[in-house]
Formats: sequence, C-alpha cells, structure tokens
Amino acid sequence: MDQNSQLDHINDALHRARQDAAGRVTDGEGEKSLAGKYLTFFLGGEEYGLQILKVREIIGMQEVTRVPQTAPFVLGVINLRGKVIPVIDLRLRFGLPPREADERTCIIVVGVEGASGQEMLISVKVDEVSEVANIQPDEVEETPSFASDLETTYILGMAKTEGRVKILLDIDRVIGDSQLVVA
Repeated sequence: MDQNSQLDHINDALHRARQDAAGRVTDGEGEKSLAGKYLTFFLGGEEYGLQILKVREIIGMQEVTRVPQTAPFVLGVINLRGKVIPVIDLRLRFGLPPREADERTCIIVVGVEGASGQEMLISVKVDEVSEVANIQPDEVEETPSFASDLETTYILGMAKTEGRVKILLDIDRVIGDSQLVVA
C-alpha cells in the first residue's frame, strides 16, 4: 500500500474513531479517563499516542516554509487548504537527533488549546503513523517517577498493549509549554 492509500485508510479510521469517541471522555464516575482511542505513531523507534479527539487529520510530508526567529524544533509553516499552520518536529522537541523525511514521514494536524482558550491548529512531524488504537482502562498506567529534574508533565500515561509500551502524550502541554518564537 502506498503512503497516500495508507494515509487515506488511517484518516478514515480516524474520522470514525472521532465520531465514536465524542462524548465518551469520562468514566462512569465522571472522572477523566485515559482509556479510549488514540492515534499512535513512531518517533525514534518508540511508539507514542495522541488522544483521538485532538487529532484533526494526517497528511504526507510537504514543503515547509521556514520562519525566522522560531525555536529550533519549529520547522516553519505549511499552507493546508488556505490555512497557515505551524509545523513542529517532535523529534527535535523531545531532544532526539534530526532525521530526514522519507516516504513514511507524516504530519499530524492537531487542535490545541491556545492562550486565549481558543482552539488553534498546529501540526507535528512524526517518523511514521501506526494506527488508531483502542486503549482499555486496564492497559494504562500512570507516568513512572523519573529523576526530579526530568519534566514529564506532557505524558498522560503509559499504555501496555501487545507486549509494547506506548507513551500517551498530552499534546496541549507538548505544544503549549514550548516557546514557538524565540525572543
């Protein structure tokens, strides 16, 4: 299956999952649950997940226009159907070495909460999109404690599925805690 066919297939699954997940963000007692549907993807050989309701669409890699005075992990902006959307390289954001884009490299467009409380569209470059996964409550654990100087507030939890650990990200914190523009 070529990348466009694969992205169409995943976008279809994403659309269905977003419809299913709408309204089901709490558990039976009204508490926020980490179980649910996630779009999973790879960065540097590790698998990560984004809550499906945050994901708007997945597109193939396209030309990015550099913007001066932005943080090193901000690749620039893309024009997506008339909207200018920032592109963040998650590898660089997480301190991983850069990697040239290949046929599996994708851009995930997400909706994040802006400073004003309004949703804004941001996109993140990832190595490869995996699947839309349904994470069960018994598969999720809290983020383990690391050294005190290691910041992990952007991690919602860890999902143990199919013998692997998937790092579930809070994309609002990944994006929101960062300085997109260098002062």
